[in-house]
Amino acid sequence: MGLGQYIREKAKKIDETLKNLLAPAEDVPPQLHEAMGYSIFAGGKRLRPILVLAAAETVGGRDEDVLEAACAIELIHTYSLIHDDLPAMDDDDFRRGRLANHKVYGEAVAILAGDALLTKAFEILAHCDLPPNRDALLRQVIGEVAAAAGPGGMVGGQTVDIISEGKNIDAATLRYIHRSKTGALLRVSVRTGALLSGAGPDDLAALTRYAEEFGLVFQITDDILDVVGDDERMGKPVGTDAKRGKATYPALFGLDESRGAAREGRDKALEALKRFGPSAQPLRQLIDYVLERDN
Repeated sequence: MGLGQYIREKAKKIDETLKNLLAPAEDVPPQLHEAMGYSIFAGGKRLRPILVLAAAETVGGRDEDVLEAACAIELIHTYSLIHDDLPAMDDDDFRRGRLANHKVYGEAVAILAGDALLTKAFEILAHCDLPPNRDALLRQVIGEVAAAAGPGGMVGGQTVDIISEGKNIDAATLRYIHRSKTGALLRVSVRTGALLSGAGPDDLAALTRYAEEFGLVFQITDDILDVVGDDERMGKPVGTDAKRGKATYPALFGLDESRGAAREGRDKALEALKRFGPSAQPLRQLIDYVLERDN
């Protein structure tokens, strides 16, 4: 199966599950529900939940056992995008080719929609329907997802990213921002699929190495696209990192060295998958997709 078909089939499953998980409820204000759906169904790549499914498949797991956890991670990712676009953060008016959430529903409702998606994610995780022998693993996953999204992960990385704007930072600080702001959620996506599918220690360690390189390649490529990308394909203005004085790989190392670092990360990710057979092919294709993407 080609990667395009694989992504379409997995994204369809993910969207169907998200619609069920986010069905209208009497105790949820209609405007809040609408604002949550506006961003969660805005046409994202579904990369993080697809990584959950692909990692599960790599170690012999089933989509059905990890779909809800995968969707929970997508809710967390979407909450972060809503908040990132706010005037107090990155101040972006557009996301994925249409108005950002706060431009449609106002800042207060956008903040609350993000809060709702974040907390709903942990409600979903807590009620995942798994075989009894996976209860301890589910508790571990909930803890890892919370850590990846929290002050030592995504929120911490976003904080350092914001306070570093306009400043000269060193490579170690840049790597911390990338590892935490973007890489942590990608890493826990892979680990979630593997853990809930009963991966052994060696398989889990290899998939974790893959995920760490995947996160680095993803963010370096993102930084490069903000320099050389196309507004229409990106769905938002490019060049905003430089205007804000953000810390990026191209700003610190230049485009050529950044491209080289991304290719090196891809090679390391593929090396980590050598212990696996054909079941890891989607993960191999995904790292190439991330390296070569144009949006």
